[in-house]
Amino acid sequence: MSEEIFSHYDYGITCIDSGYIRPKMAAIYLLEHGEEVAIIETGTNHSLARVLTLLDKKNIAPSQVRYVIPTHVHLDHAGGAGSMMDIFPNAELIVHPRGARHLADPSRLMKGVIDVYGQEKYDSLYGELIAVSKNRIVEAADEMKLDLAGRTLLIRHTPGHAEHHICIWDEQSKGWFTGDTFGVSYQEMIGPDLRHIIPTTSPVQFSPEKLINSINLLMSYNPESIYLTHFGLLENPQFYAEKLCECIFYYCEVAQVNRNESNPIEKIEDAIFRKESAQLNKIAPSIDRAQAHELLDMDFNLNAQGLIVWLNRN
Repeated sequence: MSEEIFSHYDYGITCIDSGYIRPKMAAIYLLEHGEEVAIIETGTNHSLARVLTLLDKKNIAPSQVRYVIPTHVHLDHAGGAGSMMDIFPNAELIVHPRGARHLADPSRLMKGVIDVYGQEKYDSLYGELIAVSKNRIVEAADEMKLDLAGRTLLIRHTPGHAEHHICIWDEQSKGWFTGDTFGVSYQEMIGPDLRHIIPTTSPVQFSPEKLINSINLLMSYNPESIYLTHFGLLENPQFYAEKLCECIFYYCEVAQVNRNESNPIEKIEDAIFRKESAQLNKIAPSIDRAQAHELLDMDFNLNAQGLIVWLNRN
């Protein structure tokens, strides 16, 4: 297994490419302190081998994993929770109260994805979800503190992308592990001076007001770093927070303008793509229009769907 799937940061933090869909699309974070380890995000069942490879390289025993913390229960973030909990005997699974029941009984999560994508694609992406025993699940209240061998991790509820979303504040690194709350910025979206970032407005619980409030909450801690699930370490968070909020407002305006069109999802997706691909090309000129489509079409389609669901609720 190539070393390229691991990126080592300061403060005992390692980013693991989970292997979801394509290289460097979704991350898992290993956080080491003293003799204990926290794993933030789980990827899918297929990601476990990568986590175990890293633990072996670091001579970390499975028994040293203290916490497994998915930011929310979408399957690219929590699909491997059951597999991990089977391997890590001393770990507690930390999850938003609204997500806990879905990891204790993942049948509804599985059915929802199978209904959309079909059994064959579901199996290739995720595999059979494993239920986690309820007595190993900790429902994380807002402002709950976790002790990782003397290192404090703070849980904050951050709705907007999903009602069951949490972010994790690491006091030592002054950094947030943000799941989908702080948007998406793949490695291909990094230019010489800046990186391009977009929000995630995917179905079915997108709320612009809540998402902006959650971003503002993160910024109130004056973070120095953001650890994106999609993807990697992002610095200068305040600058990108402002960009994200501007973008959320723009997406909502586009959705309102196109809500009565005969094919609103297609119209919204096209408008978003034209704006974002132009901005991306300015930041990373090597990304042409065709490459932008390949990189971002799935995100923009999901974002457009989420915007329509939001419009239909309002």
